[in-house]
Amino acid sequence: MPHIAKVFQSGNSQAVRLPKDFRFAVDEVEVLREGDSVILRPRPDASKRWTSLRAAIERGFSADFMAEGREQPEEQNRPDLDRAFQ
Repeated sequence: MPHIAKVFQSGNSQAVRLPKDFRFAVDEVEVLREGDSVILRPRPDASKRWTSLRAAIERGFSADFMAEGREQPEEQNRPDLDRAFQ
């Protein structure tokens, strides 16, 4: 059975009073809309994302990464774009 939360005005914003069982232990949440649903979830800690990325970079690429090379398209002739950056 779903819980019921109270919706109220807080200044110029709308707020929801979450039931105790749904409280967050964080200062910020992400707000997403999926269809007619609104989803709240803890905002990911940016420092953890960078730590994860750094670890992946330090591990390096696997031996088969781009083993077949990469198809690079021919350079395009775009004089208008070239003039824009002169």
